[in-house]
Amino acid sequence: MTEPAGGVAKQELQDFLRTADTLLLDDRRVLVQQALILIEQNYAHRPLKEAMHAVNPVQRLRLLAQRLGGQTPATMGPEWRFHAELSDIFNSVRDLHTNYLLPEPYAGKVAYLPYLIEEYHEGDERHYVVTLTVEGFTAPGFGPGVEVTHWNGVPIDRAVEVNADRCAGGNPAARHARGLESLTIRPLVLHVPPEESWVVLTYVGADGIVRELREQWRVTDNLPSFVNADRLTSAAVAQGLDLAGDEVGRAVRKLYVPAVATTHETVHGAALTAEPAEPGAEVPSHMPSIFRARSIVTPSGTFGHLRVFSFNVNDPGEFVAEFVRLARLLPQDGLVLDVRGNGGGHIHAAEFLLQTLTPKPITPEPAQFVTTALNVRLCDRHQENPTGVVDLAPWCPSMNQALETGSVYSGGFPITPTSAANAIGQQYFGPVVLVTDARCYSATDIFAAGFQDHGIGDVLGVDDNTGAGGANVWTHQLLKLLMESPSPDPANPYLPLPGGANMRASIRRTLRVHGRAGTPVEDLGVVPDHRHRMTRRDVLEGNVDLLARAGELLAARPVRGLEVRVGADELTLTTRLVDRVDVYVDGRPRASHDVTAQEVTVPVPGVGSARMVRVEAYQAGDLVAARTVIIG
Repeated sequence: MTEPAGGVAKQELQDFLRTADTLLLDDRRVLVQQALILIEQNYAHRPLKEAMHAVNPVQRLRLLAQRLGGQTPATMGPEWRFHAELSDIFNSVRDLHTNYLLPEPYAGKVAYLPYLIEEYHEGDERHYVVTLTVEGFTAPGFGPGVEVTHWNGVPIDRAVEVNADRCAGGNPAARHARGLESLTIRPLVLHVPPEESWVVLTYVGADGIVRELREQWRVTDNLPSFVNADRLTSAAVAQGLDLAGDEVGRAVRKLYVPAVATTHETVHGAALTAEPAEPGAEVPSHMPSIFRARSIVTPSGTFGHLRVFSFNVNDPGEFVAEFVRLARLLPQDGLVLDVRGNGGGHIHAAEFLLQTLTPKPITPEPAQFVTTALNVRLCDRHQENPTGVVDLAPWCPSMNQALETGSVYSGGFPITPTSAANAIGQQYFGPVVLVTDARCYSATDIFAAGFQDHGIGDVLGVDDNTGAGGANVWTHQLLKLLMESPSPDPANPYLPLPGGANMRASIRRTLRVHGRAGTPVEDLGVVPDHRHRMTRRDVLEGNVDLLARAGELLAARPVRGLEVRVGADELTLTTRLVDRVDVYVDGRPRASHDVTAQEVTVPVPGVGSARMVRVEAYQAGDLVAARTVIIG
């Protein structure tokens, strides 16, 4: 029975499941056959995953297809068991990009318990506490801060470990994070429904009394995604997203932070400000589901804290513009850039953002196809960019050559245009610390790798590494559209999937650059430069110890400055901690000037009529700041 609970319409799990058997036997056969094509012919990481995890998803799919071939509608078994087996085959490769997406009525639904659990450390010992409850939910002695000891009678640490074994994270830290997260919240498009109808939680209240709480699993509608990954758009083609993480993030906003739960990427008419943030104050954003910006006071000083919840946007230019606007209103002496829990999204948005934090030119990560006959056909169809959305020409020569030489992968070429990744240049000049965790995935992995590879600043991790998802992901429906565009292929192997089911796979794997050039991001992730174990104060009092540690790292770094004012025949520069500037006008070198004062004037005849000026600032021969000014 549906009823309001804390402002959220809910339904008990067992009632929901009574409506969930809809697939015919032929539907199941189609799903397995299409999964076999996707995994065998498109999946970029299959050679790596089969070697690293000793799995054989192709053979398992063939065996499942054989069993279905011998079944009848009377002997085929319950639908949930089929979903569970197909999901398990996809999960066996431990790749959060490569998923079986359950059909209706599971799609768009989320199963949840009315509380969230997070972990913290005291030395090497883990503890688990409730941090949030659904609005309106109460129980005796229960609320944020109670310590959880057992889950259905199992010690909580062991329960998380068992649950983690069912999750697809590519490394132990990622699997542990998913195991904890999915104890209380499970998007049903990706998770087989919980086997138990209710959970018994054992906890210790603030009064020291041990109690038990029995709660039913509930089901509700999730917030919709901002991006439709099944349409032939640049956002879908450049997708790098952990869908489970994105689904959970939207569900958490709806259930626990409804004030920022929006159904649109941009909230028009938001109460914005152009005034710099006072210490401790927040800066409103017109993208509240994407950003949270505030000024924080730490023992080491006052700094900016900019949380990026997701890169899953349709317009990467608007995303970067809002980031820059927020960063300019925060303290300029240092920025804590916090991407914890960010499941990724638009790869362009992630790599466009890097340029705003460094004077160095950005090298986007190269990506590779696995060389199969079907992937060669895909590249050949789109080597001249007939749709205006996806240009696969750079990959075509190496793909065709690989079929002759036996190479497993194509050549590596960037998904993000290099020119756009360097179009606006550095916008923030203070030091930056990047905060990561094991739920950072996909485009966020790519961003963190680029941040580290370009030497932008310190990476401070609350886990041993990021989620390790280094790929561009395409859905089965997108692959079908690509084989139908610009005109249908009569030999198109992709068939419509029944019941609204879908599938996704890593289509291009990404590699790191510079000192780690050629290293895959998948399964390895980004190892932080510094490690911080979350404390009880962190999980219950707004990350105070984590932000204090980030402040220490920022305070140890120099604060640069470079402002440029363009006159008719000169530039007026305001600098900080630089000793030389070089000036480029419309891409050509025009002046080099030693800096001996905070404000200097550099003669550059005719500069006022130029289209673009770039000023590069050095200290002791090292490029430390750069400013690009678009004039025309």
